[in-house]
Order: sequence, then C-alpha cells, then structure tokens
Amino acid sequence: MTGMTGATEWLTKIMLRVAAGVSLLASLWYFEPPKPAFQLCGFHWLTGRPCPLCGLTRAMFALAKGHWSEALGFNALGPLAFAMVAGLFWNDGPMRRRVWTCGIAAFAIYGVWRIFLPVT
Repeated sequence: MTGMTGATEWLTKIMLRVAAGVSLLASLWYFEPPKPAFQLCGFHWLTGRPCPLCGLTRAMFALAKGHWSEALGFNALGPLAFAMVAGLFWNDGPMRRRVWTCGIAAFAIYGVWRIFLPVT
C-alpha cells in the first residue's frame, strides 16, 4: 500500500478486515454444514471418544446464525473458537498471540477432559 498516508492506510486495513469478517459471517449464515454419511474424525473413529474439535464446524455455523445454546451442545468451546477467528480480523500484535495461546491451551484442557471423562 505505497503512496498512502498513515490514516488512509489504517482505514484501508480496517475496511478490508470488516469486509472479510462480513463475508465470512454471510457465508456461515447462508450455507448449512454437511451431514456426513461416515465418521470424519479419525480420532473418534479409532477411539470412540470425541476429540477437542469434534462438533466445532457445526458449532461455528450455529453461532453465525445466533443459535448459542445449540452451538454449546455441539462443542462447548465453540464460542471461544468463534471469538478467536473473529480476532484474526480485528487485532494485531501481542494481543492476538495471547488470545491464541490461551485458546489453544483451553482446547488442550478441554480435549483431555473430553477424552477421559464421560460426555453427555
């Protein structure tokens, strides 16, 4: 973005991020997640236990449509993942790194919990 002033470059970055976020939400709102005829998760197929990411795609689609309780039923960390993805468009620098570090740690803890404790 050469030849732009600092304010113009900043505004352009913000507008591109807003456009990307709106496009992502619009696509999540419009399309339904596929209902697979077979098990897609290799971990679940091998162990019979859900992995930390099982149900996350359906949770993201439900969150985009405003169905928060349904999303929590698919994956309890769906809202966290939704916020992490939204943060990609909104935040730069060390804050983004902290959010992703904490989010990955939360998914690791949740994964251990899902593997070793009964999920209802």
